[in-house]
Parts: sequence; C-alpha cells; structure tokens
Amino acid sequence: MTSIKTTARTAGLLYLFQIPLGVFGILYVPKVLVVPDNMGATASNILANEFLFRLGIVSSILCALVTVATALYIYKVLRYVNENHAKWILWFTMIVAPITMINELNSVAVLLLLKGREFATIFTPGQLQSWVSVFLDLHTHGHQIAGIFFGLWLVPMGYLIFKSTYIPKIIGVFLIVTSLGYLIDFTTFFLYPDFPLTISEYTWLGEALMVLWLLIMGVNLRKFEEWTQESLKKQPERTQ
Repeated sequence: MTSIKTTARTAGLLYLFQIPLGVFGILYVPKVLVVPDNMGATASNILANEFLFRLGIVSSILCALVTVATALYIYKVLRYVNENHAKWILWFTMIVAPITMINELNSVAVLLLLKGREFATIFTPGQLQSWVSVFLDLHTHGHQIAGIFFGLWLVPMGYLIFKSTYIPKIIGVFLIVTSLGYLIDFTTFFLYPDFPLTISEYTWLGEALMVLWLLIMGVNLRKFEEWTQESLKKQPERTQ
C-alpha cells in the first residue's frame, strides 16, 4: 500500500518538472526572442541570446521525455481502474514525444541558417530572414500538432480518475476540461487562425490540481485498498 503512494508522488514530482520545462521551452523563449512581423529583430535577438535559444531546444526535448516518464507512473497508479484505458495514457505520450523532438529540428535549422557562413554567401540578408521565418513558423505549427496529444493523454487520465475512488473525481473533471482547451487551441489555430484567444491558458487548473494532489496526498490508501481488493475478486488472475 505504501508503494502505490510512493509511485503516485513520483508521478507528481515528474509532472511538476514537466510543466516548467514546457512553459520555458515552448512559451517563454519564443515570447522573449521572436518579434512579430520583424524578422530582422528576431534574428538579431536569437544571435544575441543564442544560449537562451539553445536552452529552449533542450527544455522542449526534456519536457517530451519527462512527459513519457510521468505517463508511466500515472499508468501504474490508474491501471487498477481499467488497465486497457490506462495504456492510452502511455500511447498518447509516446506519440507526442517524437513529434516534439523532431519539431525541434526547425529550431536547429534556424541556428544553422543564422550562424552558417556558407548561407550568408548563398542568400541575401532578406532571403536568409525569410527562411528563418519559415522554420520558426514550422516550429510553431509543430507544437500545435503535438498539442493534440498533450490534450488527448488527459482524456483517459481524467476518465479513470473520475471512475476511481482513491483520487478525487473533481480532478478528473478538470483534467477533461484542460484536455478540451488543448484540442480547441489546435482546431482554432488551423481552422480559424485569427481567433484571438488561447483557450488552454484558461483551462490549466486540472493539471495543477493533479500535480498538487499527487505530491501532497498521493492516493487515499484506504479507498485504494478497497478498490484493489474488489478488483482482485472480479479478476483473480491479476497480480499487483
């Protein structure tokens, strides 16, 4: 019984690491360095803050890897509710990780273009800035595609928490709302590019509650024991 609480708290700790890594690499660095409609200033910012730009690349890749590790530990906590549904938490994160890591090649391409002397002889400054703009735009689109799966992994998680008794159902409800925020952002980004709001900025409460609960409480051990014993009666061949 104590091991499941340790597993839950490990999941919470990994989840806690995942959030700032994603915020830093995906949101903060582009916001600081990219100047809308001024690619010359953007290129100058990236060259002047190259280490920050590289940190953004590393942070995004680490976020993807930590997300997979987080999903593994959350799977271990929720598999007692429904193992098949819990596996979808893993599948979705194992899709989002390679998308995120491959997408960072667009940022690498920006550095190669800006720092490669051979490109300065092939392209005019205006052409070079245009190519940098293309790769930065591709990078943004790649994050939106990855956002589908950042939203989808929360669906089985929220559903299983709602069905369980050892984590509060309200957290499951808020996780579903959070997942909808990511999915709406994806839809509006590609279908309604002039849509003025980023919905996920207002629906993050589910993930925050999940992190806090896992770190502070882990699971309700009494209810977890009741749940697993009842589950074992229904499926005696399952072993913990």
